Amino acid sequence: MISVDEALERIFALLTPLETETIPLRHALGRTVLSPVAALRTQPPFDASAMDGYAIATKQASPGDQFTVVGESAAGHAFDGVLQERQAVRIFTGALVPLGGHRVVIQEDVRVSGDTISLSEGLDTGLHIRPAGQDFTAGQEITFKDPLRPVDLALLAALGHGTVAVTRKPKVAIIATGDELVAPGEVPGPAQIVASNHLGLAALVERAGAEARLLPIARDTKASLGATFDLARGSDLIVTIGGASVGDHDLVADVAAARGLERSFYKIAMRPGKPLMAGRLDGIPMIGVPGNPVSSMVCGEIFIRPAIDMLLGRAGRARTTHQAPLARPIGPNGAREHYMRATLCDGALTIAERQDSSLLSVLAHANALVRRPPNDKARAAGDRLDYIAI
Repeated sequence: MISVDEALERIFALLTPLETETIPLRHALGRTVLSPVAALRTQPPFDASAMDGYAIATKQASPGDQFTVVGESAAGHAFDGVLQERQAVRIFTGALVPLGGHRVVIQEDVRVSGDTISLSEGLDTGLHIRPAGQDFTAGQEITFKDPLRPVDLALLAALGHGTVAVTRKPKVAIIATGDELVAPGEVPGPAQIVASNHLGLAALVERAGAEARLLPIARDTKASLGATFDLARGSDLIVTIGGASVGDHDLVADVAAARGLERSFYKIAMRPGKPLMAGRLDGIPMIGVPGNPVSSMVCGEIFIRPAIDMLLGRAGRARTTHQAPLARPIGPNGAREHYMRATLCDGALTIAERQDSSLLSVLAHANALVRRPPNDKARAAGDRLDYIAI
């Protein structure tokens, strides 16, 4: 068996970041932009009023000063003259400040009489002008958060772009295996269960930024599994669930080997998830996760999410770990690295008493996986342990 860290490194060695594609901004939420994007325009493109009021041709003004209103400047409709001394232009927020204008007096500080305005006592001293280029200037390069957020799409549009180059979404083929499985919504037979892992992993894959391809459940025959592998062609990553152990009905490894699987490893020193397998099949990276529900989902968090990150062009690295104190003591760990289901509440970690790899309800209640190194000693309440948020 190899360690979790070594397994991750071997999986990363199977992967190559995908190419980019150009898509409309409307569909770019959650996508990955790896390169800075240059502004095509300056924002604001002109000196703009920050308030409703009156533009005047001086920065210095005093209560009682009077100005003659000679026009109006509204958003999208500029005043086309030049402001002279003792003249004012009625102006609205976002409108172009006319040539010669150096200050906007807010309308609350003005008394109006016909075409004449007088400045009031308690006059605001602010200029209330947003200078051209205050936000960004044409040619300026801006780096975006990954994945793209709603505010990033707004900024890209303001930069003058209608489309953006993003990393292509990885296509991840997900194959559940086993005669014991029936599709969700179907009634299981006496010796059958409802397939659940593939739906959970598909959601995990899509949340990570990839496109999940849920293939038909492969039965425990070489013909069925081979036909399902045929359907996985054209994917960027194949994920198989179950069938990778050494039982008489565990055919994934044998069928994949007969099709030319270049196996990178099989079995890792991890709980849950020992029978993990990875390699390359028909030129496509492949990860085989265990069939136990919790094992498959935990392996999805620890291995498949980082694999998708790398396909998207992000740095190949393990999931980010945090630290928090234990709410109550726990016993020593065994020889394998253990990812224990836990709940982080009020800043403290409570590790679930039941850690069986078949208990989906325990995992569903958890919001953290506490990472315990091999042979970790017993821990007291208050000891700080590493965890991964889920």
